[in-house]
Amino acid sequence: MPVASEPIRIPSLIKFGEGFEFDFSAYALRRSGRLLKLERIPAEVLAILVEHRGQIVSREHIAEKIWGKDVFLDTDNSINGAIRKIRQVLKDDPEQPRFIQTVTGKGYRFIAPVRDSDVARPVAVPTPWVQVTEVPTDRPIQWRWPILLAIVVVIAVLGIYLQWSRSRARASAPSGRLMLAVLPFQNLTGDDSQDYFSDGLTEEMISQLGDLDPEHVGVIARTSVMHYKHSQEPLDQIGRALGVQYVLEGSVRRDSGRVRIAAQLIQLRDQTHLWTREYDRELSDVFALQGEIAREIADQIQLTLGHIHETAGPVSQSATSAKAFEAYDLYLKGRYSWNKRTQEGLQQAVEYFQQAINKDPAYARAYAGLAESYALMGGYTGLPPKEFMAKARAAARRALELDEQLPEAHTALAVIAQNYDWDWQTAEKEYRRAIQLDPNYATGHHWYAECLALQGRFDEAFSEIGIARKLDPLSLIIATDYGAILYFSRQYDRAIEQFRSVLEIEPDFPRAHMLAWAYAQKGLFADALADAEAQGGHREDNPWSWAVIAYISGRSGDRARANSALERLQNVKRHRAVDSLCFTVAYIGLGNNDEALLWLEKAYQEHSNSLTAIKVDPTYDPLRGAPRFQEFLRRVGLTP
Repeated sequence: MPVASEPIRIPSLIKFGEGFEFDFSAYALRRSGRLLKLERIPAEVLAILVEHRGQIVSREHIAEKIWGKDVFLDTDNSINGAIRKIRQVLKDDPEQPRFIQTVTGKGYRFIAPVRDSDVARPVAVPTPWVQVTEVPTDRPIQWRWPILLAIVVVIAVLGIYLQWSRSRARASAPSGRLMLAVLPFQNLTGDDSQDYFSDGLTEEMISQLGDLDPEHVGVIARTSVMHYKHSQEPLDQIGRALGVQYVLEGSVRRDSGRVRIAAQLIQLRDQTHLWTREYDRELSDVFALQGEIAREIADQIQLTLGHIHETAGPVSQSATSAKAFEAYDLYLKGRYSWNKRTQEGLQQAVEYFQQAINKDPAYARAYAGLAESYALMGGYTGLPPKEFMAKARAAARRALELDEQLPEAHTALAVIAQNYDWDWQTAEKEYRRAIQLDPNYATGHHWYAECLALQGRFDEAFSEIGIARKLDPLSLIIATDYGAILYFSRQYDRAIEQFRSVLEIEPDFPRAHMLAWAYAQKGLFADALADAEAQGGHREDNPWSWAVIAYISGRSGDRARANSALERLQNVKRHRAVDSLCFTVAYIGLGNNDEALLWLEKAYQEHSNSLTAIKVDPTYDPLRGAPRFQEFLRRVGLTP
């Protein structure tokens, strides 16, 4: 019979068993004053059962109280997981329970005697889903065995099913990890200028979910998921392309000082909606809201996919370091510009990050963004790196003073140590620290792979770039740098195939035109020259375009064309800064090794970023027998 709908009084703190106490105000379980680890959903389930102690509480009631009525969710698995975790903490035996009794086909009942130890508070207990069923204590023992046997059989069958489902999920996930993609949050504001905010929220969720349980859950990086912005491709097709089993979809509407966010977690195998929520908050609460969404997803993944490790790492709270929403808003604009990876985008990013710092001088992530922008600036502007590296170093160090656990700041320091200081030991230490802090950080694995390859450690490099490719499968720069590692390791045919695959997707992707160098090493000079010419859009002002044409033409025996390209290169140098290594490779092509070595010395004095490749780049093979070249290797920390 349903319980009469009369409120009873429940104290804020209830004690039970041997030293256990449950604090309703904090949803905290303690024993002898020591806080016990109990996640949010199991804590909510325990609160419901304790409030209705002595009564059978149905699964439907638990599901409605925690997830609401209109949620498409496998609540049975979720509730089973929550009950299991409660029993683990309480050390309760389901066959001979002291605290939580399973009533087959009905629900659960909290059966332990309780002791009040605080001021009582009213609780509206009864609903049609909560039922009291008297279980006679004098029932003959022969009736108990069938019940116990039925419970054992149900538990055994459930255990077999869970093991099967876990094995199936593991088998479909790379490296034994489940893979999750956060698809671009839709901007429902109706204003394209707000894309930075929805894109920023996407990136924040990727970062926060990447902290869930890196050993068992991989999260696809931003570059790959942004490929599906405004995409109408079916989810199963997206899942195959990204190699994921689960996706998080969401939308954002921002207006009048408020933000409304809807999100849903979907299992791609059968298109099941495991979890869905909608939030309507003050805009200034967006920091806490991101953490709340991530924590709820973490709980749901752990409960629904029971094989996730019990001690998943804490969700990152780095976003809350901003003291004002204005600073965070500027930070998102900076990231939006930084991700364009153009000279103009980086310059705009520097301005936004600096404005964010002006708003909040203790905003560590803004300093990290500033460091990354300055660290990349030399490569995109063609200006001497000395102009930017001091600023990059200062910003990275300040970021780590404020928050040592920022992977981006560690990778910025690693890039500076690698490309400017030629301090390979420090670079490796910083890359490893970044990856340790966030094993799902695709850029960390990518740049570390490059660092290893430049030192000739190709087995390790292929391992790291393989991880990066799984985490960011649609990234053109990662795909291209995989080709570069193949090229540096003298696997020219595979490198050519890899560069071609990138250029089929994006014909104007500059770094993939390393294809010309790979062709040249194969002696395919006509193909090499055709690819170099194909880059011609900005060739008149691009020193490396003239350098590669001079090199290929010289190698093929066309000295007239090589000298013409060298003259064009000299003309460019008259009106803009030019990396001296451009002249080094041009003279190598012409067979003038002495002149090439003179320009190599100039490149060393300029701290050219490109010097890091001289140990493994086959372009420099004609110089390797010269003692001066061996001395250069020593001076840049790349001893033979």
